[in-house]
Amino acid sequence: MKFRAKMIDVGCLNHFTRVVNTISKLTKTCILRLTPNNLYFVLSGKVASGGVGMWCELSQANFFDEYQLEGVAPDANEICLEVTPENLSRALRTSQNAKCVKIKLTKKHCPCLTLVAELPTLSSVSRVVTHDIPVDVIPRRLWHDFKEPRMPDFDVSIYLPPLKTMKNVVDRMKNLSNFLVMEANLNGEMNLKIETDLVSVTTHFKDLGNPPWGDDGSQGRSQSRDPEVMAHTRVDIRKLQQFLMGQQVNPSKAMCNIVHKRIIHLILLHEDVSLQYFIPAVA
Repeated sequence: MKFRAKMIDVGCLNHFTRVVNTISKLTKTCILRLTPNNLYFVLSGKVASGGVGMWCELSQANFFDEYQLEGVAPDANEICLEVTPENLSRALRTSQNAKCVKIKLTKKHCPCLTLVAELPTLSSVSRVVTHDIPVDVIPRRLWHDFKEPRMPDFDVSIYLPPLKTMKNVVDRMKNLSNFLVMEANLNGEMNLKIETDLVSVTTHFKDLGNPPWGDDGSQGRSQSRDPEVMAHTRVDIRKLQQFLMGQQVNPSKAMCNIVHKRIIHLILLHEDVSLQYFIPAVA
């Protein structure tokens, strides 16, 4: 079982750092799944019990100049590691001006992701900074928990307004209530609502547009819906705020699928990164 990768392009390094920074804001620990073509940051199995779920997919070819992987077995050419994203984020932040960054799986006092950054210098003597990030190797028998989640059979899918605008709205609403209702319809309309014994506040967004998902079976409910009828889900406002605060991916597309009264499925798409985030409903 071996893994080593190398980044030279500063743009790729900065982009990778922003992705890891985003992950570190969303969860304290997660699974880093390494395959020959992709890297995945995964948080799964918690939605049913009231927690959030996450699936972030990166194409390794768009980030790394060198990438070598030998998985646990010829028929299972993958490695799954439990990591603390904040530790990886901190190591990457100290490497922002590096001439190159190497990441490899090592065995020291425990399994580690070792990050080696070669920093620029005015003299002929090179400066190298090394970070050993402890990880836990996930046994193969548990890998079934870290596969890509199935697309929920949503009622409504809608493009999100500018995330900064949405964050500002949610930040203000958080001071009034612990819960928020997100609702949307197939006419490109979305509302963010809070209702308490003392106050009722609604922010309306119009002309957002509805993504064309095609005939993949994931939009069975939405095809027969009245375009004017709202689908809604009530969620913990802190979980939505956490998602909006942590976002540094700068997506080209941001959308939300609403499963009526059950879940909101947030999707951020960049040319080489996709991030899915699942927030369950609260009663």
